Amino acid sequence: MTISPELASEETVNPLDQIIALSKADMAQVNACIQDSLKSDVVLINQIANYIVASGGKRLRPMLLTLCAHACDYQGVKHIPLAAIIEFIHTATLLHDDVVDESDLRRGQRSAHSVWGNAASVLVGDFLYSRSFQMMVGLDSMRIMEVLADTTNTIAEGEVQQLLNMGDPEVDLERYMQVIENKTAKLFEAACQLAAIISDQPQEIEQALAIYGNRLGSAFQIADDVLDYNGDADTMGKNAGDDLAEGKPTLPLIFARERCNEKERELLDAAISDGGADDLNPILAIIEKTDSLRSAMTVARAKASEATQAIGVLPATPWREALEQLADYSVNRDH
Repeated sequence: MTISPELASEETVNPLDQIIALSKADMAQVNACIQDSLKSDVVLINQIANYIVASGGKRLRPMLLTLCAHACDYQGVKHIPLAAIIEFIHTATLLHDDVVDESDLRRGQRSAHSVWGNAASVLVGDFLYSRSFQMMVGLDSMRIMEVLADTTNTIAEGEVQQLLNMGDPEVDLERYMQVIENKTAKLFEAACQLAAIISDQPQEIEQALAIYGNRLGSAFQIADDVLDYNGDADTMGKNAGDDLAEGKPTLPLIFARERCNEKERELLDAAISDGGADDLNPILAIIEKTDSLRSAMTVARAKASEATQAIGVLPATPWREALEQLADYSVNRDH
C-alpha cells in the first residue's frame, strides 16, 4: 500500500524507509562492491572518491536496479556490480557538475571541488567513469556495454545542453525537458532497462522498465527543481535558490516567465542572465503569484503516473509495489 504524504507526516515515517528495508541485503553487497572497486594506488583518488561516495545520498539509482532485478525474478549476481557501476557513473557526474556549477555544497557538506580544487575533482570523476567501464568489461556482455556507453554519451550531451541553457532566459519547456531527459532521466532509464536485460526478459518488459525509469527520473528532477524554491537548505543539503544563482532557467521560472507582466519578466530575465540570488525574495513572490510551483509539480506528477502505469505489465510482487511507492515518493518528499 502506498503511504500518503499526510499519513507519513503524522507517523513520522518516510515511505522511502520501507523501500530501503526491502533492498537492504542487496545494497549491503552493492556498497561492499563500491568500496572494493574504489581502491587505487593513488591516495588522492581514494580520498576524493570515498569522500563523495560516503557523503550520504539515497543510492537511489543502484537501489532501483536491484528492485527492478527482483521484480523480474532475477536469480543471478550481476545486478550487484551493475548497481555499483550505475553509482560510479552518477558520482562522476556529480563531481563534474559541482565544478561547472561552482557549487559549494553537496549533500549537506562541502563539495569535493571546494575542498580539493577543480582539477582534482574533474580527474577523479574521469577515474570513476573509466573504472565503471573496466567493471562493464568484466561482465562480458556487449548488450550491457552498448546500453551504458550510450547512456554516458547521452548524459554528457545533457551536461553540455545545460551549460548552453545557463544564463538564457529564453529557454522554453522543450529545451528544459530535453536537458533533464538526457542529464538525469537517462541513467534512471538505464538502471531499470539493465535489470530486464540481465533477467532475459522479453522486449515488452525491457521497454516497460526503460519507460518507468525515464519517467521516474524526470519526475525526480522536476521535483528537485521545485524544492530549490520552496525547500529547506538543511533538509536538502544545498542552499535554496542555488539554481537561480547559477543562472539555471528551471521549470518554475519558465512557467513564471510565461505568466508574469513585462516588468516582472524583466526582473526574471536579469536574474537568469546575470546569475545570483540577490533578488530571490521578489522572484519567489512572482513564482508564487503565477502559481508556477504547483504547475511544475503537476508536470512531475504526470511523469510519476506514467512511470507507475508502465510497470503494470510486471507481476504483482512486493518488488513491483516498491517501484510504485518510489514513483509516489518522487513527488511527495521534502528533499
